[in-house]
Amino acid sequence: MIEATSCGGVVIFRGKILLLYKNIKNKYEGWVLPKGTVEPGEEYKDTALREVLEESGSKAAIIKYVGMSEYSFTVPEDTVNKEVHWYLMMADSYYSKPQREEFFVDSGFYKYHEAYHLLKFSNEKMILEKAYAEYLDLKKSNLWGSKKYF
Repeated sequence: MIEATSCGGVVIFRGKILLLYKNIKNKYEGWVLPKGTVEPGEEYKDTALREVLEESGSKAAIIKYVGMSEYSFTVPEDTVNKEVHWYLMMADSYYSKPQREEFFVDSGFYKYHEAYHLLKFSNEKMILEKAYAEYLDLKKSNLWGSKKYF
């Protein structure tokens, strides 16, 4: 059993959510939220910001922690248990450039209902629901974009 920890972000700009499209050797892998592995000595929030920037080219600021998702998958001769810590983030523009080295071939900002239906994994859909509800609450209170809560 291998234990692994990743961090990522639900990145929003003007109400739209950043997604990445992964395609390995022309095999459909699906639309995902940006996330990646914690490096030794790195804080979770720093991992999340670094991974969003590396995978998407998007410059974002953390607004708040939204929760953790867990899943497992098998690799040859072992099982990986992964926990992912998620942050609600605000991008500074619609700019994104998918990281080819990680097999991301497309990226973009999508309306909530589009993003929800595009996402491949149910655990990412649940995190999106939670993060978007937080976004709407902040927006309703005129706090989104003010950084007063940061």
